[in-house]
Amino acid sequence: MIGQHVLIFGSFMKAKHEGRRRTIVTRRNVIIIGSAGRDFHNFNVFFRNNRRYNVVGFTASQQVPGISGKKYPPELSGELYPEGIPIYAEEELPRLIEELNVDDCVFAYSDVSYQHVMHIGAIVNAAGATYMMLGPKDTMLKSDRPVIAVCAVRTGSGKSQTSRRIIELLKKKGLRVIAVRHPMPYGELIKQRVQRLAQLDDLKKHNCTIEEIEEYEPHLVRGTIVYAGADYLAILKAAEGDPEGCDAIVWDGGNNDFPFFQPDLMIVVADPHRAGHEVSYYAGEINLRMADVVVINKIDSAAPENVRKVRESIATVNPNATVIDAASVIRIDDPKLIKGKRVLVIEDGPTLTHGGMAYGAGTIAAQQGGAAELVDPRPYAVESIAEAFRNYPSIGPVLPAIGYSTRQLQHLQTTINRVDCDAVMVATPIDLSRIIDIRKPHTRISYELQDMGTPNLEDILSEFARAHNLPESWENDGSQSATCTYHGARPGKKKQ
Repeated sequence: MIGQHVLIFGSFMKAKHEGRRRTIVTRRNVIIIGSAGRDFHNFNVFFRNNRRYNVVGFTASQQVPGISGKKYPPELSGELYPEGIPIYAEEELPRLIEELNVDDCVFAYSDVSYQHVMHIGAIVNAAGATYMMLGPKDTMLKSDRPVIAVCAVRTGSGKSQTSRRIIELLKKKGLRVIAVRHPMPYGELIKQRVQRLAQLDDLKKHNCTIEEIEEYEPHLVRGTIVYAGADYLAILKAAEGDPEGCDAIVWDGGNNDFPFFQPDLMIVVADPHRAGHEVSYYAGEINLRMADVVVINKIDSAAPENVRKVRESIATVNPNATVIDAASVIRIDDPKLIKGKRVLVIEDGPTLTHGGMAYGAGTIAAQQGGAAELVDPRPYAVESIAEAFRNYPSIGPVLPAIGYSTRQLQHLQTTINRVDCDAVMVATPIDLSRIIDIRKPHTRISYELQDMGTPNLEDILSEFARAHNLPESWENDGSQSATCTYHGARPGKKKQ
C-alpha cells in the first residue's frame, strides 16, 4: 500500500514537472501591431515579464515613417528578451505570421477606422493567427496623485488646447501640475526612456521632431513641466516625484488613444467637423464611452447640424457624461499680410495625415482673413512631402507640417520656398520659422479653447479639486456655478 502511494506521488511530481516544461515550451508567439506608441506601452506593462507569451516582433504602420527596420532595445525589453525585439513593416504581416509561427497578433495603434481595424484582423485571421486587443484594465497604470486625462475622438479635435486650458486653470489656484504626454518616441529609444522637459533648451537636448515640439513647446512657454518617452512605468514614478513638486497630473493624450494612466477625471474632446467619427473610429468611441466630461469643440466654425449629430452620439453611448460647449478661437498675428493675397497654408501635420482632415485651423483663418486664394502646394512638393500627399490623398490645398527627421524637415523647407504665393500662413502650434528658413512673408495662426456657458471647465475642476482635497483656497472665479457630476463607467476607475 505504501509502495502504491509512493508510485502515485512520484507520478504526480513527474506530471507536475512535465507540466512546467510544457508551459515553457508552449509560450504563445506574439506580434504587436503598432506605430511606436501604444504598442511599446502594451509590451512594457503586459508582455515584458509575462512568461505565457513570447513577443517575436513589432510591426510599424505608415503613420510614423522610419520606424520599421529598428529594434526595441534589450535595455527596455527586459531579461526575457536579451537581444531586443525587431520592428518590421506592417505590410509583412502575412509572411511574419507564417515564418515566426505566430499565435497571436495584438492591435495597438489608434486613430483608424473600424474598417481598417477589421481589415488588419482579416489579414491576421487568414494567416491563421488570433487577433486581439488589450483594454484599460491590463494597460492603465495607477498613480498616487490625482490624474486628469484629456483625450479625443479623433486627432486634431483640440485636445492639446484643452489640456493647456485645464492646466492654466489648475495653476491659477497655485497647484503644481505636471503634464505627461502620450508617447512620441521616434528617435533613440534608450535615450528616450524617460524625458523631462522644463525649458525650451530641452527640446534640442532631446533632439525633438516637429511633431514632438508642437506638443511640448506650448506647455514649456507657459511654464509647465512635461514628461514623455518610452517607458511609462518609469515616467509615472518620475513625474510623481518631480523635484519641483506634483499636486496633480494631466495626461495629455495623443491621437485618439485612451490613457496609459488610470484617470480620476476623464475629459474627451469631440470634433463636429467630423461628426459621426466619434462612433466609427478606434479608439475614439472607447474614450467617448469612458468620458466623465465631453467637450464639443469648434462649435463656432462647425455646421449646426453636425454639432447636433455629435450631441446625439453622446446621448446614445454615454448619456451620463457632462457636456461642455467650446469654441476654438483663431488669431492671426498679421491679418494685413493675407487679406486679398494668394497664400500657402501650413497646417498641423497629424491632423491632415492620420487625422483624416482635408483642412485645419489655417484654412478657416484664411477664409476669415479674406485671403484671395489658397495655393495648392502639390505641384511644388518634393520627395517625402510629395510621398505624404500620395499616401493621404484626402488632404486639401494645404501643406501638412511633417518633420519626423532632419531629411523630412529639409524637404518641408524646400517645398515651402518653391511654392508660388504671396504669403505663408503657419497654423502649427509652434513658430515654424524658428526651425526652418521660410523665405517668404509669413504670419502665425494660433488657436485656443474657449468654453462657453455652463457647465464649464472651471466648474468641473472646482468639483474635482474638492473631491480630491486639493487646496481649500480653490474657488470658482465665475459668477455662475453648476453642479457637475461625472459618472464615467470606465473599467477600474479609482475610488474617490
